[in-house]
Amino acid sequence: MPVSSSSPSRRQKGPVGQPWFTPTLLHWHAHHNQRSMPWKGEKDPYKIWLSEIILQQTRVEQGLAYYLRFVEAYPTIADLASADDEAVFKLWEGLGYYSRCRNLLAAARQVMQQFEGRFPNNYNDILSLKGVGPYTAAAIASFGFGLPHAVVDGNVIRVLARFYGIDEPFDTTTGKQRFTQEADAHLAQDAPATYNQAIMDFGATVCKPAAPLCGTCPMQSQCVAFKQQRVESLPVKSKKLIKRDRYFYYFLFRVGKQILVRQRQAKDIWQDLYEFPLVEEPQPVERSETEWLQLAQQLAPQVKHIAAMHGPYRQLLTHQTIYASFIECPLPSAKAVPAGQWVNAETLRQLAFPKLLRDYLTSSSAAQTNLF
Repeated sequence: MPVSSSSPSRRQKGPVGQPWFTPTLLHWHAHHNQRSMPWKGEKDPYKIWLSEIILQQTRVEQGLAYYLRFVEAYPTIADLASADDEAVFKLWEGLGYYSRCRNLLAAARQVMQQFEGRFPNNYNDILSLKGVGPYTAAAIASFGFGLPHAVVDGNVIRVLARFYGIDEPFDTTTGKQRFTQEADAHLAQDAPATYNQAIMDFGATVCKPAAPLCGTCPMQSQCVAFKQQRVESLPVKSKKLIKRDRYFYYFLFRVGKQILVRQRQAKDIWQDLYEFPLVEEPQPVERSETEWLQLAQQLAPQVKHIAAMHGPYRQLLTHQTIYASFIECPLPSAKAVPAGQWVNAETLRQLAFPKLLRDYLTSSSAAQTNLF
């Protein structure tokens, strides 16, 4: 009988419990896992940590190039800790979830100050680092130091939920506890790093979210979800993500070859990144050119005309969708303008902008301004 999802303490015995699951998984890993990544087999906890932070909320295909660039630019944690913040943000540009980058710098400096520059070698100290949660701490502890801590990420949850037919939502308090218990129970105590890598790769390449390879899966004979034809419905998530739309109208104030930028300070998306003077509206607006001019003059009274409007450009974030339009406004001088700094095209290229703004800056529309 498969384990009941309502009874966390019960688990399958005999051929379909941990004594069968873990050896089968490790055999697959040893003989069939062809997934190659530059951080696999890495023992340097700094590089393991770096890869884990970069891959949070990021596809491996996208994160790979960033990992390689970071390792080249900052080969040690001391290099990263002493780096200029803006240079690090520029290197991170386009990866999104910029709080990760702030935490990356904070944690590197925490290691230098609290641990004498040596990456902590036990789970609790690793967990104390800024931006490090239970999953990342377990990954570093097992991969970097061979400590018996099971990772619990989306891949692990999916594999266990399908194998045991667990329909308890994984994003509830009890669900998180349940999957942590299951992961710990299956961990190969004598080879935690190998096991953790195996189950994550298995979830990424065989037991995939969509179009899983059930036909060739070595777990198929004992998989509850496969037997009950529930593969596509597991795992279960309780929370429904409600997205909101936001409408940004950026004003590009230009004086000759200089353009006005500012750094976002509010605790909102894109904190510490650069942008242009902004008016946010609760819904999309249609204005005549005269009305746009009047709005621009509220920000910079010297504006005489609107040179061009571009957009909207769209960026999908986890909890919101941003629609951004760009209004180009030439000025006769730099007097009476919003707070910010004037930069030329060369400096502009060196600043870290959100991907949405960088997409505009590298577009043919922006090129027509003869500034970018």
